Amino acid sequence: MKIAVLGAGGMGSRFGLYLHRAGNEVVMIDGWKANVDAIRANGLKADLNGTEIVDRIPVFTPEEADKADMNADLIIVLVKAPQLEGILEAVKPLFKEDTHVICLMNGIGHEDVLKKYVKPENILLGVTMWTAGMKGPGSVELLGDGYVEIQELYPEGKEEALKIIDAFDKAGLRPKYSENLHYSIYRKACINGVINTLCALMDCNMMELAAMPYTADISRKIVSEFAACAAKEGVTLDQEEVNKAILVSCEPEHIGKHYPSMYQDLINNHRKTEIDYINGAISRKGKRYDVPTPYCDLITELIHNKEQFIGAK
Repeated sequence: MKIAVLGAGGMGSRFGLYLHRAGNEVVMIDGWKANVDAIRANGLKADLNGTEIVDRIPVFTPEEADKADMNADLIIVLVKAPQLEGILEAVKPLFKEDTHVICLMNGIGHEDVLKKYVKPENILLGVTMWTAGMKGPGSVELLGDGYVEIQELYPEGKEEALKIIDAFDKAGLRPKYSENLHYSIYRKACINGVINTLCALMDCNMMELAAMPYTADISRKIVSEFAACAAKEGVTLDQEEVNKAILVSCEPEHIGKHYPSMYQDLINNHRKTEIDYINGAISRKGKRYDVPTPYCDLITELIHNKEQFIGAK
């Protein structure tokens, strides 16, 4: 399969690496020039659960997409939410009539942007519970285990969804076909709305966050706001299960030592975050549905304050 991965950060590198090593023709597209230059010069370096590996994968900036010389069967989207429309515009040379696009990005509502560039029946959505982190340009840390859930946006896309699941399975990405992906999207956004945001605000990893005295109570309040908005859209979140999943994720024997992606963006790299597509999305939905969301409102404002304070770009 010919596959283009949009975003060569931690998660994009994990998917690109696994699929390339499984024998697919893979290119990666990334807007961070230092990252592109490092991968070109030295290969993609990965710490895969303590094993150092290096893989040579073609990589291009979005402006160089035409040089990739690929008519992609599949495009995997793993950029930050504010970058989505710009990169889709830039990579038009990669598209052919039957190119399918799977969005694995954090957050809620990305399909509205995707529909501007992709036929709706060619859009798939996914939720990944793998973790990944950047150690520096061209170098990633891939720890722990995970899986990815996939579902077509419209019923006409189910056959292609099953083909992609087969390719992902052969690559060791542990895919699952979902009959109710909107639940999984809300569930992951909710987990990110607690762990990602609070770790970024508190400047800590997941294990340290869980040990703080008020974290459990704040988590319950945030989860309840996500659940209230989800219910307005016909999605019933199991709040007890989500809160338990948050605590389990933060255990040191799980991925408690991990610094989540919003921390990496904001604290390590001084980049603007995806807050408007996580807690910020719940704030907007709360206003639309007349549902109080004071915790998500405050967290969104605090993250934006911190972005401005540290000069995030």
